[in-house]
Amino acid sequence: MCLSAFLVMSRKGRPNEVLMGHLRPDAPWDHIGALDPARAEANSKGWMLPSSQLILGEGPGEAARRIAQEQLGLRDPSVHGPLAFSEVYGSSNHWDLEFIFTGELDTPPVHDAWKELRFVDLSRTRKEDFARSHEDILAHIGRWKPREGPVA
Repeated sequence: MCLSAFLVMSRKGRPNEVLMGHLRPDAPWDHIGALDPARAEANSKGWMLPSSQLILGEGPGEAARRIAQEQLGLRDPSVHGPLAFSEVYGSSNHWDLEFIFTGELDTPPVHDAWKELRFVDLSRTRKEDFARSHEDILAHIGRWKPREGPVA
C-alpha cells in the first residue's frame, strides 16, 4: 500500500497548463520524493507532478506543504484539497491511496531537484510523455484524457 500526495499547480487562469518537471536523478529524491536512485533514473525522462509518499505519521496536508517546500521551494502555497482517490493495480493487489491538492501559480518556480520545471499543456501531452503514471492522477481530477494518434 502506498499513501501519496500530489500537487497539481496550474498556470493562473489556465487549468489545462499544469506544473510538471523532468527530475534530476542525482538530486536527493530518496528524501524529497521517496524514490531510490534506480527509480529516480528510470523516471527522469517523463513528466512528473511534484509528489511524494507520506512519511510515517504525516498527514496529507503536511505532505503537501513539505512537497511544496522541498521540491518547489515554495513556502505555504495556496492549495485546495485534498481530493482522495484509491486504485488497485493488477494481480499484485498493490493498493494506492492518493491525496491530490490543486492550486495556481503565476510563474513556474525554479528548483535544482528538476532538470526542467514548467507548465505543460495537457491537451498536447500523450500517455507516453508521463512518468510514474502521473497521467492517472490528472485524469482523476478531469485534467487529462488519453489522446489518439500523434500530437500536432
